[in-house]
Amino acid sequence: MSKKGVVVKKIIEDNNLSIFYGETGLDRLVVEDMICRPGMELCGYLDFYEPQRIVLIGTKEATFLTTLPLEMQLERVKNIFSLEPPLIVFSKNVSIPEYFLDFAKEHNIALVKSDLSTTATSSKLYTYLQEILAARISLHATFLDIHGLGTLIMGHSGIGKSETALDLIKRGHQLISDDLVEIFEKEPGNLIGTAPDILKRYMEIRGIGIVDVVHMFGSGAYRPKKNVKLVIELEAWDKDKYYDRLGLKQEKIKFFDTEITKMVIPVLPGRNVALLIESAALNEKLRIYDGYNDAKTFVDSVNKKARGEE
Repeated sequence: MSKKGVVVKKIIEDNNLSIFYGETGLDRLVVEDMICRPGMELCGYLDFYEPQRIVLIGTKEATFLTTLPLEMQLERVKNIFSLEPPLIVFSKNVSIPEYFLDFAKEHNIALVKSDLSTTATSSKLYTYLQEILAARISLHATFLDIHGLGTLIMGHSGIGKSETALDLIKRGHQLISDDLVEIFEKEPGNLIGTAPDILKRYMEIRGIGIVDVVHMFGSGAYRPKKNVKLVIELEAWDKDKYYDRLGLKQEKIKFFDTEITKMVIPVLPGRNVALLIESAALNEKLRIYDGYNDAKTFVDSVNKKARGEE
């Protein structure tokens, strides 16, 4: 599990921010996902100021500054710069005072401007930082969107994860990541799976090599991320092992603080594993979103029949 920072330059590029001043400060590291909108700070109260947060100056903050005498404006803004925030962002309708540029040069802090309103800028940056700074785990697995359900396929190397995924993509489902999947938790109950940048769109198929699913199947064969809702573990068939034939027992697997359903599918020559995974994903989707449980419905019907109620 890892948590990392993100450099200011990448934040600017990924969020289409315009650089007002950025000769220096672009390599500063942002490690905090919260945004600071300096209200109390501009009033001179800095006791609870978090210097690691990006500072966002919106219309309200800029308007408040103009009500202060220039000398006081300089003092309050200088106090913020002296605490070395990693980046200062201005929303769309804010005119940047020249003294901000002077302080930015003195402290080597980039000034950028958004093309969105204050609220939209805050929301966009917070969502972006929350995702990119979230603690992550990396799994040796393949991740697909099957019938709208994020399905993680796990299993020992050589069990056929990539080949099965290729079959599922041919059936119209979407690849998110092959071989290595990064998972992070936005909040408890909300797991997101994605591919490392270098692996996006690519699959490794033994005997064929590296393939780009977008070039091979079109843009509809790939999506960049998806909520993880189901784990399928492929394993070699063990004749001495008992496999649940009704599906009443639901095994769970936990990532961070979130538990999701896990199913074990034994692999045996002649079994259409792609079809089995496709069916498992659809069945789990019905259970999650429609509250329908095939196994429980069947068993309830059998019990009623045995009691002579049907």
